[in-house]
Amino acid sequence: MSLHRLTQIVMGVPDVEQTAAYYEDFGLAPGVTLSTTGLAGPSRVLSTVDGGEQLRIVHSARRRLVELGVGADDPDDLDRVTAALTRLGVPVARTPTAVCALDAGTEVLVRVEIAPRLQQSPAPAPSHNAPGLPTRLHERAPGILRTEPVRPRKLGHVVLGSTDQETSQRFFHEGVGFKISDTVKGMAAFMRCSTDHHNVLVQQAPVAFLHHTSWQVEDVDEIGRGATAMLQGDPDRHTWGLGRHHIGSNFFWYLKDPAGNFSEYYSDLDCIVDDALWKPGVFEEGPQALYSWGPPPPPSFLAPEDLAALMAGAHTPAQ
Repeated sequence: MSLHRLTQIVMGVPDVEQTAAYYEDFGLAPGVTLSTTGLAGPSRVLSTVDGGEQLRIVHSARRRLVELGVGADDPDDLDRVTAALTRLGVPVARTPTAVCALDAGTEVLVRVEIAPRLQQSPAPAPSHNAPGLPTRLHERAPGILRTEPVRPRKLGHVVLGSTDQETSQRFFHEGVGFKISDTVKGMAAFMRCSTDHHNVLVQQAPVAFLHHTSWQVEDVDEIGRGATAMLQGDPDRHTWGLGRHHIGSNFFWYLKDPAGNFSEYYSDLDCIVDDALWKPGVFEEGPQALYSWGPPPPPSFLAPEDLAALMAGAHTPAQ
């Protein structure tokens, strides 16, 4: 696959500093404060352990995903993306190191850029005691002995609402070159630009908006420890979890940032190395499309409480 990862996202919010403080609590490392050309006020940059500076927060009148970065290997990959988007009638801007195009349905500027592939050092192999197979002897489980703060390893995926899901799916799949892992009939497509099951999920919505960002941690204990620490600071951050998705298979816990975006800790996502060995599924809208086990999702996860305000804000000029 010539595309290989998400490089960085640019998140627009009304209060940059308040939102940045939340993501520092979430485990992202603070970076430098940058001046922001064309936008009011400074921006903040935050980093993951393995992916580097993967979140940039800028000012916007309403919460939204401003930009999505996708890593490519070389200029030939950019040529292919440019040609594919042009065939779809999508205007593109090309530089020697990047191709930029706007998806009208999600209102996100997608930047495909030449970037190094992500290198991740392996996490320690888990040691679990199972019936008839006790592998951890005379010691407590490592997960309960950890005391260091939880630090996300990388940005895994983003979930976007599109006012034209079919067109957005075509933009990412036929234009940019994402592969389709699974779909929810008439509603959503799980698409990948790496070996992860999905890096972008586009779902039909009455307004273009950012539903959530998802951040990889080492295992389910890190999900629990991270969410517990976040809720000790503010119980109202809780949204949904702990649970396990059916599509993608990952463990999850969702929290809500001050702007209203959901953020997800995840681990144990499906990995697709050989496309020929993965058969995309088509799921009906319903519980299986959402989760395998865990508490039921709250109504606010399916339809965010500020959706009406976002729809009203979408008719005013973006700042």
